[in-house]
Amino acid sequence: MARGSEQFQVQRVIGNNVVMVQGEQNCKEYVIIGKGIGFAVKGTGVIEAGDQRIEKLFRLEDREEWSQYQILLEDIDPKVMRITDEIISEIASQFPGKLNDKIYLALPSHIQFTIYRLRNGMDIVNPFLQETKMTFPKEFEIAYRAAEKINREFEVQIPEDEVGFLTYHVYSAVSNVPVGQLVKVSNIVSELAELIRTAHNITFEHGSMNHVRLMIHLRFSLERILQGAFIDNPFVKHIKKEYKEEYKLAQKLGKVMQQSLEVEIPEEELCFLAMHLNRLLQTSRKDK
Repeated sequence: MARGSEQFQVQRVIGNNVVMVQGEQNCKEYVIIGKGIGFAVKGTGVIEAGDQRIEKLFRLEDREEWSQYQILLEDIDPKVMRITDEIISEIASQFPGKLNDKIYLALPSHIQFTIYRLRNGMDIVNPFLQETKMTFPKEFEIAYRAAEKINREFEVQIPEDEVGFLTYHVYSAVSNVPVGQLVKVSNIVSELAELIRTAHNITFEHGSMNHVRLMIHLRFSLERILQGAFIDNPFVKHIKKEYKEEYKLAQKLGKVMQQSLEVEIPEEELCFLAMHLNRLLQTSRKDK
């Protein structure tokens, strides 16, 4: 967006460093992030586009999203915003490139709700923890350090299950994959893994190389499908001929993916899945 001589009418002060505004020329709604920007306007007022305190300026995509973040952020503890800034700075230092702007809103909302749950004795259970640790090791380490910051600042003890959920926010920030989509994919991955177990009476050794490879392949295969990213597989005919048992199972898994995602599953993806299943089944048979 070219700021020019644009002015922004303040709609709501979220915190000392975050305000929601409306452009006076185009009437579009934005979020402005900048050190002390909220403290300066004192409720309602005008912010000049050239204000040097503006560090981030981005637009929320629709009215529903705008309303959602207004509700979530209006009572955010200033200390949560400060910790969020520190965490985002670390994410940016570890992953070059532009972060997803939504992290500036989604992460403080998530942290505040987590603190509320812990202080009120509410359990945090993450059924996807092991898969998350295996799939996003770097992001998990950043989330772990973020949890330590939160523990020190708010005198709480964030469990490892919650570190897994924080990991989603880190990955979402650097990949632009929505957190909701990550949760949905995790559910499907768990369902697919259970189908593979029951189909061949396999007992997964959690953390084994083959288990890690399979879980990572399933997740990123699902993400490619959701993003419509085509993947070339020159061995389709060979795989269908040589790995008939595995391909048949891949087709069953493909039906589950199709029903869950409501999209067609490319043959190339099914054949890559059959290759991973072949490696898994061969290893499983040797171990018996």
